[in-house]
Amino acid sequence: MRVMSTLGIALVLRRLLPQAPFAPDILFEPTARLLARIEAGERADVAVLTDAGVEALADRGVLVPATRRDLAVSRIGLAVPKGAPHPRIGTVEELRETLLAAPSLVYSRAGASGIFFAELIERLGIAEAVNAKATVIPQGFTAEVAARGEAALAIQQVSELMAVEGIEVVGPFPPEANTSAVFTGALFARAAPEAAPFLDWLARAMTPEALRAGGLEPA
Repeated sequence: MRVMSTLGIALVLRRLLPQAPFAPDILFEPTARLLARIEAGERADVAVLTDAGVEALADRGVLVPATRRDLAVSRIGLAVPKGAPHPRIGTVEELRETLLAAPSLVYSRAGASGIFFAELIERLGIAEAVNAKATVIPQGFTAEVAARGEAALAIQQVSELMAVEGIEVVGPFPPEANTSAVFTGALFARAAPEAAPFLDWLARAMTPEALRAGGLEPA
């Protein structure tokens, strides 16, 4: 059985897998990358994507609409290398000042968080200043760059930041400068027989406690 899953639930899912009834082959990538692979004809048994991505594929019959399960909610946050001071990001103005004062930062081009962040700094009027010192990775965990000491700040979904060692999560962006993503699971058409019980197990296993421990919120 094969699962195509957004990076946003990687930490929680990896922690839960030892309890799983099956041992699936899991491909973790940003939703945008997974959608591109599916568009090119790639298939699996279970998909965990943003709710919008699942809805679009369900409308086309690639995923089975009746199997949709909302699993978690994710928000965007900021992390620093381990031991570094935690900047203030409690208000939009504090976040703006922190981004301008940072000597370097990193965000992702392909992920939903990176797309939102690029729009946010445009809205705040600081895109030119921020991008002049930013490392923009094509995909993957931005916190890995910060953990190596190559960026002072890492921006991504809080759950994705928490998946990396060697960093400290400062917290989510303030509500006025944040967005939420709902991660949804569904079965592909002609999924393997064990796919449905696996998705049922995953929905049960993602308790509020397990989600919050991985930087996510209940859907």
